[in-house]
Amino acid sequence: MAQARRLRAVIDRFAGRVLVVVGDLITDEYLIGKPGRISREAPVIILKFTDRDVRLGGAANAVNNIHALGARVVPIGVVGRDRAGEELLTLFRTAGVPTDGIVTEAGRTTPVKTRIMAGGYQATRQQVVRIDREPSGELSPMAEDALLACLTTLATRADAIVVSDYGYGTVTPRIFERIRAIARKRSVIVSVDSRYELPRFTGVSAATPNEAELAELTGSPVDDERSVEKAGRQLLERLDAGMLLVTRGSQGVALLEREGGATFIPIFGTDEIADVTGAGDTVLSTFTLALASGASPVEAATLANMAGGIVVMKRGTATVAHTELAQALSDGSP
Repeated sequence: MAQARRLRAVIDRFAGRVLVVVGDLITDEYLIGKPGRISREAPVIILKFTDRDVRLGGAANAVNNIHALGARVVPIGVVGRDRAGEELLTLFRTAGVPTDGIVTEAGRTTPVKTRIMAGGYQATRQQVVRIDREPSGELSPMAEDALLACLTTLATRADAIVVSDYGYGTVTPRIFERIRAIARKRSVIVSVDSRYELPRFTGVSAATPNEAELAELTGSPVDDERSVEKAGRQLLERLDAGMLLVTRGSQGVALLEREGGATFIPIFGTDEIADVTGAGDTVLSTFTLALASGASPVEAATLANMAGGIVVMKRGTATVAHTELAQALSDGSP
């Protein structure tokens, strides 16, 4: 009961926090169709188009999760001057998220993940195939300078900075060094989730790899708690990070503290997972926001694990609202 009261107090403090998210803003597109018949042209099913849904993905999903949890959040990233970029900006504006930290670069493609979903009206929709549209080449020097200026201006009052790197080149070495300089000057929490280049993000407060990424980065098996802790310690040293929060799918999460022990937290809710799309963004966002709200690392990991358990029961890229997390805490107090 005492822990539950502390966790509720942390959730109540979310509304007073300001977080900055720097990273790859992605537009998630869902094209939904009902299976009709077999094509005469090839042995494939023809889907009758029924709907199109556009959501915030990548770093934009991390932003959306922080916003849903009740904190003030400022996204810093780049989009192209294209339909996907306009849709992403419109989604932010509709939600009431500021867009003055988002740079529009002519000639650049906004990353889009298009998922083709098939299912009958009373059947569960299944993802058939995914098509990714990606920017080619690096950020232009002008766009990078503009992002650096946004960082300098908008991150001065942040309680924490989230780095969400999906490999599309937004978080350049110069931008990350500016983040570290701001963090050193103001003692700001910096958390990182990087799909492909986590080892270059050193000296941060926390990193949030999944179990498969941990195994790949260390070359060590992660078959049980002992091996997860051993590999996690290796990665902590390599990153010179304060904490590692390892997401373990149906096994929950593992928290490793540089100056402390290892804590293994079982999955919250059921392991009958509906959709893991974007769940890592939810865990990263909740963990960082909780730390910025005065939670201990274990308390922050507990809330992040709860949020992850809630969001994987939703279809598609989704968020966890402040009220949902508070209700989950009341229903199943840890």
